[in-house]
Amino acid sequence: MDFVSEMKAKAKSMRKRLVLPEGTEPRTVKAAQILIKEQLAVSVTLLGKVTDIQKVAENEGVDLNNINIVSPHADANLNKYAHEYYELRKHKGMTEEQAKIDITDPLRWGAMMVHLDAADAMVAGAENTTGDVLRAGLAIIGTVPGLKTASSCFVMANLDPRWGADGALIFSDCAVIPDPTAEQLADIAESAAQSCREFLGAEPVVALMSFSTKGSAKHDDVTKVQTAVGLLKGKNPGFVFDGELQADAALVPSVTDKKAPGSPVRGKVNTLIFPDLGSGNIGYKLVQRLGKAEAFGPFLQGFAKPISDLSRGASVDDIVTTAAVTLSRAK
Repeated sequence: MDFVSEMKAKAKSMRKRLVLPEGTEPRTVKAAQILIKEQLAVSVTLLGKVTDIQKVAENEGVDLNNINIVSPHADANLNKYAHEYYELRKHKGMTEEQAKIDITDPLRWGAMMVHLDAADAMVAGAENTTGDVLRAGLAIIGTVPGLKTASSCFVMANLDPRWGADGALIFSDCAVIPDPTAEQLADIAESAAQSCREFLGAEPVVALMSFSTKGSAKHDDVTKVQTAVGLLKGKNPGFVFDGELQADAALVPSVTDKKAPGSPVRGKVNTLIFPDLGSGNIGYKLVQRLGKAEAFGPFLQGFAKPISDLSRGASVDDIVTTAAVTLSRAK
């Protein structure tokens, strides 16, 4: 079974609730119908003015039966959600009056639904920027306890089965943090390890990568990765890892033996942590195009509850797939 089929089967078995804040966006409305029809979610909620959503559905030939519609401005939960938002943000100077205005933003409302367990997962980004989605998620849902960083990963699949977990690897971070600090790199490694468990069904073996292996080069960028490795060792995170490693030292056992003899990740790496967004983004695209791998993602990670961002060029199928993946992570 391929990655998408596995995630859809998992989502279907879990019967979780999804909120789609961009309820008047045509692709999103079409995706909602498919998600219900294929039973990938037990409920789907579209946010927006009821008449506007109905008009879009009519234009797109979508049946809204069994799809929930919530208009934040008119919803009975407005005061409850506004008060909770105020409590979450009052340390930043938020007032109750402003909270009541701000919470009606669909992204914030959707995040609040997840935060208050009115939904299990949120997917957005078809018409909002990644930054907008991240800000709403961080302000309301927050990160996993013990982590301060939200990041992303790609699932690289259909490679030679000698690599990773039967030809699949996690690449992280390739989409969110341009120049992570050592502390952020350590957080990214922890989040990517959990993504490995959830997406690949494998125990993570993590390589923190660099242009240096075990001090073969001296540079601030090398020191950053070394520091991240030290931080992970201090946390004892419950997965196998090593660094700093060049890509060949991480992946090819004969090179590992020469450059990092005795490394615990020898021949077993399934999760690659890139030192910055440039190398991560370039790396996944090279593997996708030259290695003919399938690249799924980016999927957000590190949040306390599952949310996902979409490309604004996402197709209806992309939205359905991302929703299934996100729902599969719900507890």
